[in-house]
Amino acid sequence: MARYIFITGGVVSSLGKGLASAALGALLQARGFTVRLRKLDPYLNVDPGTMSPFEHGEVFVTDDGAETDLDLGHYERFTGVPARMTDSVSSGRIYSNVLEKERRGDYLGKTIQVVPHVTNEIKDFIDIGDDEVDFMLCEIGGTVGDIEGLPFFEAIRQFSHDKPRGQCIFMHLTLLPYLAASGELKTKPTQHSVKELQSIGIAPDILVCRSEQPIPEKEREKIALFCNVRKEAVVAAYDLKSIYEAPLAYHREGLDQAVLDAFGISPAPRPDLTVWEDVADRIHNTDGEVNVAIVGKYTQLEDAYKSIKEALTHGGMANRVKVNVSWVDAEVFDKDDAAPHLEGFDAILVPGGFGERGTEGKIKAAQFARERKVPYLGICLGMQMAVIEAARNVAGIKAAGSEEFDHEAGKKRFEPVVYHLKEWVQGNAKVTRKADDDKGGTMRLGAYDAVLTAGSKVAEVYGSTAIEERHRHRYEVDTTYREKLEGCGLNFSGMSPDGRLPEIVEWQDHPWFIGVQFHPELKSKPFDPHPLFRDFIRAAKENSRLV
Repeated sequence: MARYIFITGGVVSSLGKGLASAALGALLQARGFTVRLRKLDPYLNVDPGTMSPFEHGEVFVTDDGAETDLDLGHYERFTGVPARMTDSVSSGRIYSNVLEKERRGDYLGKTIQVVPHVTNEIKDFIDIGDDEVDFMLCEIGGTVGDIEGLPFFEAIRQFSHDKPRGQCIFMHLTLLPYLAASGELKTKPTQHSVKELQSIGIAPDILVCRSEQPIPEKEREKIALFCNVRKEAVVAAYDLKSIYEAPLAYHREGLDQAVLDAFGISPAPRPDLTVWEDVADRIHNTDGEVNVAIVGKYTQLEDAYKSIKEALTHGGMANRVKVNVSWVDAEVFDKDDAAPHLEGFDAILVPGGFGERGTEGKIKAAQFARERKVPYLGICLGMQMAVIEAARNVAGIKAAGSEEFDHEAGKKRFEPVVYHLKEWVQGNAKVTRKADDDKGGTMRLGAYDAVLTAGSKVAEVYGSTAIEERHRHRYEVDTTYREKLEGCGLNFSGMSPDGRLPEIVEWQDHPWFIGVQFHPELKSKPFDPHPLFRDFIRAAKENSRLV
C-alpha cells in the first residue's frame, strides 16, 4: 500500500512544484523506494493536444498515447519511470467522467454535486495503482485559492482522512520574496498561503520555500512557529544553475529526510546519489561547447520545446560539452536567404509543429544543412520538411508540399509528398481516421515499433535494428515517392514493421543528416541520454572543431 505525498503551491508563487516533485521522487528512489508521480490539473483542458503551445507549452506524450502536461516530462527525466495515461487528469476529464456515469444511471437518479460525486471521482483517480509503489507523489496544479482547484483540495483532504493515519502527508511550496531595499526576506506571503490552505482543512507537514537568499535561522523559526510545522520541515529551495542539481540541492537541505520523518520511517536506507553526482559533474566539468540552432515557430515560448531543450542538454552531458541553444524563428527567413541566420552554428534542429506558418523557413533550414554539411536533426514536421526540400531541390518535384497545408488553405496547391494519415496498425487492430475528424486525441499517439535498415547511420546510432519510439502526428511521408527520393540519396532507413509508414530518413552522403517521424526527446534522461541526441551532439562537437 502506497504512502501519499500531496504537493501544493502557494498563493504568491507555485513556480517549481513540478521540479520539486520530480527531485523528491529521485531522492526517494536513491534510498531504494519505488515511486510514481501524478499530476492533478484543476483547469479545464480535457485534452492538452488541442491547445496552442503558447497557451500550455509542450504536450508530453506517454507510451500508452496520452497527451499530458509537460510536468510529466520532468517526472520521467528525473525518475526514469515511464508515465502513463493514469498519471495525469484535468478537471475537464473529471467532469466528463461524472457526466458519463450520470447518463448511464450509475448515480440512480441522485442530484449530482461537487461533493461527493466530483470529489469521489478525483479520489478514485488518485487511488489507481495504490499497490504498485512505496510512494505516490501527487502534484495539484495551480495555486491554493484558485476557484478551479477547490474540488481537488477538498478531494485530497477527504482522501487523507479515508486512509489510515500516517499514510498521507502534505507538502506546500511557497515563495519568500527578498526586498533589496530593506535587505530582508518576507515571511508574510508564506504565512498567508498556509492560512489559506488551513482554511480548507489541510495542514502542511512540510514547507518548501523558494528563495534567492539564504534563509536565516530566525526566519526559519518564525515560519515554523506561525505555520505550525517543525523547523526541520522548513526546507529551502534556492535558485540553481541547472535543474539537474535539484536532487543534490534538496538532499543538502533535508527534503527527503523531512519526508521520512513525517511518515515516521526510521531507520531509513541511506541514499545512493552516485548517479546525480555524475550528472552534476558532467554539467560543471565540460570540454568545450557547441552552438545549436532550433529553427521553430513557437520560439517565443521556450516551454513549447521543453523536452527538446532538455534532450540537447543530455546529449551535451554524454559528450561533456556545454550546449548553447539559440531559438531561431522560422518565419524570419520564409522568403529570405537562410544563410545569414544559420551560419556559425555547429548543428541545426528543426522540431515538430502544426500548420503552414514558418514551414518555408524550415525547408530552407534543411536545405542549408544539406548543402553546407551541417549536422541536422529533423523531428516530426522537421523530417517532413527535409523530405519536401529533397523532393523540390534534388528530385525535381517543384510543387512538392504537404496535404496539411492544402487542407489549411482550403485549396490544392502542392503535390503531396506528405499526406493525411488515414489508417495504421496499433497492436493487433487497424485504426482509421478522416481529415475532418475531431482534432483532440485523434493522431497517431504513443509508442510504436520501427525497423531500421542494417548498416544505416541510425542503426549504428541505436546499436540495433529494432526500436520503439513515441509518436504524435496525423500526417505522414508518402512512400509513393520513396524510390525516386532514394535514387537521389535520401534513404528511408527506418520503417514501421508492416513497411507502410516511413519512420526515419537520412542523407547517405552527409556527415549527419537524420529526420525522424517520432519524438525521441520524450524518452531522453540526464543519466540516460537518448542515442539520437547523444550522437547528434557528438557530430556537432566534431563539426565545431573542423578547421
